[in-house]
Amino acid sequence: MVVFADIGDRVAVTPAPDLRLVMDGPFAAGLPLGADNLVMRAARTLATAAGGAGGASLCLTKRLPHSAGLGGGSADAGAALRLLKRFWRLPDGCVDLLPLAASLGADVPACLQSLPARTSGIGEVLGRAPALPAFGLCLVNPGLALPTRAVFAEWSGCFSRSARLPSSWPDAAALAQCLAGLRNDLETTAITLCSPIATVLKALSAEPGCLLARMTGSGATCFGLFADATIAQRAADRIGRPDWWCWGGGLVHPAVLSV
Repeated sequence: MVVFADIGDRVAVTPAPDLRLVMDGPFAAGLPLGADNLVMRAARTLATAAGGAGGASLCLTKRLPHSAGLGGGSADAGAALRLLKRFWRLPDGCVDLLPLAASLGADVPACLQSLPARTSGIGEVLGRAPALPAFGLCLVNPGLALPTRAVFAEWSGCFSRSARLPSSWPDAAALAQCLAGLRNDLETTAITLCSPIATVLKALSAEPGCLLARMTGSGATCFGLFADATIAQRAADRIGRPDWWCWGGGLVHPAVLSV
């Protein structure tokens, strides 16, 4: 299941004669600006599909750590597709963004819609998530990048069967109790490659009010689930270490985005 925390990178666009990208923010260092950047790939893919839509200068403010299992790059690509479709004033019938998103990566279709979802296939098949109660999240990364490719190269086995979930949960405690019976199949492999993940999970689990602690995606970021955003924020303030990235809060307010 994919949900969207109220923290993320920012993508902005201004007119330009060609496609270009600039980056700033606390996690911009070391990321490529050229063809390997997922935002630029998204822009070029959309421009080609639209028959050469024109230029744009994209500014990516990188607020999330990269190679962190947070889907930051995929969310940036989804934001770029939505933003450029409006910026270039492409009619709805001109391009279908979902196939373009799927061509960019497994997580990009869900990030294009930016709504809670259940995914299948490689991520391009989107289903409706159960109705979610209010809850808080504390996200913690041990300050180490863990590329998804490295985790899958080391991992062997079969993924767990798709879980049967209710249509809704009455509160955060019920949500945590349900999810406690599930697991992240990549967690053991990720800890083998990046042992501080286990330290982060232990620290989250020890926080007062933590209902559940798990690794996100392929790691190395982990999350703690709390009753509300305020409690999660307090946990992030307490758990922080100089070399860790920590954030606490709630989910982004749901909105139907035009894609």
